Amino acid sequence: MSITIRTADEQHQKEWDDVVQSSSHGTLFHTWEWLNIIQKHTDSEFLPLMAYKGNQLIAIYPIFIQKRGMFKLAFSPPSRSYLLYLGPVIRDFDAMKQDKKESLLFDLQESVNRFLFSDVGCKYIRIRSSPGIYDSRFFTWTGFSVTPHYTYRINLSGGIEAVWANFDRKLRVDINKAIREKVEVKQGDYEDLLAISELLSQRFRDQGIKTNDYRDYLIDLYNEFHPENFKIFVAYYNGERVGGMISLCFKRIMYLWIGIPKSKITGISPNDLVQWEAIKWASKNGFEFYEEMDGGDRRLRGFKAKYNPELAIWYTAVNHSSSFYRWIEKVANLV
Repeated sequence: MSITIRTADEQHQKEWDDVVQSSSHGTLFHTWEWLNIIQKHTDSEFLPLMAYKGNQLIAIYPIFIQKRGMFKLAFSPPSRSYLLYLGPVIRDFDAMKQDKKESLLFDLQESVNRFLFSDVGCKYIRIRSSPGIYDSRFFTWTGFSVTPHYTYRINLSGGIEAVWANFDRKLRVDINKAIREKVEVKQGDYEDLLAISELLSQRFRDQGIKTNDYRDYLIDLYNEFHPENFKIFVAYYNGERVGGMISLCFKRIMYLWIGIPKSKITGISPNDLVQWEAIKWASKNGFEFYEEMDGGDRRLRGFKAKYNPELAIWYTAVNHSSSFYRWIEKVANLV
């Protein structure tokens, strides 16, 4: 039976979120509320695609359409959304046998390609799939070029003592020193969110990167998802905010999403203590993994790898409606 692609609307929100909940690769970013906030704060049109076999909903596929001149480009996630990955979510994917997984992924991507290239008129598609879909062949089988990426996950199932024992020795020393120096970590509030937003903007300015002001975006996410799914941890030293992070909680994973840049205080590592307190909180509250979300920035490898995490793979997949538009992309720098 062939797959039919339909566009969802507000009345499909519960069905959409049920699919997200049903699969290990469904993330908070896939939820209806988060996706609509993305549309509000990016120059894009949200296409919430739902895939059916007959009357049975089998997958969701969030797509955002952005224009570059006369060209329509399809993204998941879109540019300037401060997300690493998004991509499709397959209903009850983990319970399927391997042959069904392979067939479904291939058929789904073929159907989505036809819809975006033929019906919507896109010239370019870029998908960044979430961890949990380990097989990238369905992308290559349907014309995409694929690049693998790796994020870091700390397995919490063995207990917090085992997590601590697996840390790099120097990391444990640095955390204990921050504690002795009376660095205090608290869960943050709205004012801390505004401070982190300003520090995030300053980080981009220092790196010479022209980017969006994420303040209003973060405020909307905070108002929608705090405190259950959106948490802030802040480090204070002598009454001054010296470190912190925004973490996301969804199903069995807690995510380090946004971190405050490294403190200038000599000899103390506030952000190591912040992350340790977040990891302890995640373990205490029944999470199975703590993810240090990673997009491949080599500068951050040293900070993240010392927690002795495991690697989890995700992919960037790019396709064009024809070889001509592949050439146009390179010449005109469309993305």
